[in-house]
Amino acid sequence: MNIHRCRFKCSECGKCFHSNTALTLHRRTHSGEKPFECSVCGKRFSQTGNLRTHSRIHSGEKLFKCQVCQKSFVTLILLNIHMRVHTGDKPYKCSLCNKSFSQSGTLELHKRHIHSNRRPYHCPFCGKMFKTTGNLMHHVRVHAATKGFSCRHCSESFRWRDTLKSHLLKSHNEGTWFTCHICQKKFSLNCILKAHIQRHEGVKPYVCNECQKCFFTNSALKRHQLVHSNFKGFCCGLCGKDFKRPEAVKRHFKRCSDGDEFKFCLGF
Repeated sequence: MNIHRCRFKCSECGKCFHSNTALTLHRRTHSGEKPFECSVCGKRFSQTGNLRTHSRIHSGEKLFKCQVCQKSFVTLILLNIHMRVHTGDKPYKCSLCNKSFSQSGTLELHKRHIHSNRRPYHCPFCGKMFKTTGNLMHHVRVHAATKGFSCRHCSESFRWRDTLKSHLLKSHNEGTWFTCHICQKKFSLNCILKAHIQRHEGVKPYVCNECQKCFFTNSALKRHQLVHSNFKGFCCGLCGKDFKRPEAVKRHFKRCSDGDEFKFCLGF
């Protein structure tokens, strides 16, 4: 019964297609051929439809509009993902903690950050290990001589945007303070205010899966979880010895290093 449906068969994987054109497009998945090139950035595509969709990035054309908030998107897929903001739909559930997410990519990031101890990215200056390249790039600024965030009012420069924001508030009264409604204490960042209010309320939202002990902050939870793990995420850049905690590798590094340049890299 399916003889006529398999007139055009892929010699690589045996998959069948209704037309020779469909088979030709499919074969590019095996060959890697991408004959269609973007005239703006040079990126190549296997199909003209994909090239047309990509071209909207350069033209700014957004054909798909959300009927709830009127926000527009380049593709229908992006619009459908956005609609989950309004519907609350979170179809991707973590099998380890049952937390749900609206996008598969966000779920993968969650698993990598929360449930995985793998840290494949090493700092070339001090040997510290990280889970993502983004975390590594953020850390490397500690060793960099350049400070990319400059104050517009004075000669001060900073490595971090948040540090500049705090400086503008404290030194030049520029920006918005976040004030605790309980004790009236002021903070330069909203996330710090939220953590502060949780201490007033006694809320400890971060729970250890091993012993059920609760913590005010995620960073405190991560430090505690080292008690239950044999994972050693901090490495001496000189001898390669591994440690659980950053303060342990710093103490060791002082004993291990004879040169001042290494001490400078770690901020001793």
